[in-house]
Amino acid sequence: MRTTAVVFPFDLFGNAGTGAGAQLLGDALREILADNALETRPTRCDAYRDLVTVNEVSFETPKAIADWRKLGRQAIKTILKANEFGLWFAGNHLGVLPVYEELGSTAADSTLVIQFDAHLDVYQLHDVSEHPANGNFLLHAKGPIPMVVNIGHRDLFLPKTEIRETFGVVFDSEEVMRSLSGVISNVRKLTHSAKRVWIDIDVDVFDPAFAPAVHQQLPFGLTPTQFMPLLNAAWEGNVIGLSISEYDPGRDVRDTTLNLLGWLTEWILLKCQE
Repeated sequence: MRTTAVVFPFDLFGNAGTGAGAQLLGDALREILADNALETRPTRCDAYRDLVTVNEVSFETPKAIADWRKLGRQAIKTILKANEFGLWFAGNHLGVLPVYEELGSTAADSTLVIQFDAHLDVYQLHDVSEHPANGNFLLHAKGPIPMVVNIGHRDLFLPKTEIRETFGVVFDSEEVMRSLSGVISNVRKLTHSAKRVWIDIDVDVFDPAFAPAVHQQLPFGLTPTQFMPLLNAAWEGNVIGLSISEYDPGRDVRDTTLNLLGWLTEWILLKCQE
């Protein structure tokens, strides 16, 4: 299976600076591919050599900005139609909305989104825009979206009845800490029952000690050692793509977040091919 990585540096309507993060992740991926191309001895990277394409969407014109959703849906639609694995580097989380919409337009009932996110993006509070923003984007999808399973949220405000209106299942970080094995088992069951799975990672799902380069830090986040078995459980299903958003390099500390996401990107490439 080929992998197409889309750099989608859209960061309007919430957390400016994350667009630069998407571009930096795209540059890091290009550097990984370029370095691997120089190797003459067998390495694990041979598994995905010449199988990865990196495309970047530009938002340098007013028209491109106005058409951001259309451009996003066209990009992900091309990947899905070609049966390629999609790797989506977005700016703020709003930049993943076109993916949700396109997944929902084709076999939404048989598609599952495993979402790692510290926030449940369905806020309708007094200080949240009524228009699409990174904090409410799930409420503004055009058409149906797949079932969304959140893992790792630390929300202390939204009533459970309101959460259930959008999310199929939620596992907050407290539940992960209390019963990691139980959450892993449930995630595995959910992914096995879906025909296709998309994994959506908002970087603020991690504890700030491991990923400080986010705008809305919350304590008691997932550690990498909690995250990886959860990610592997999600991957036991038919994973067709993965998105990463909300990384702002201007807020990083000694490239802590960049190193985490760079390693994770290489792991994803190997997981797809090996």
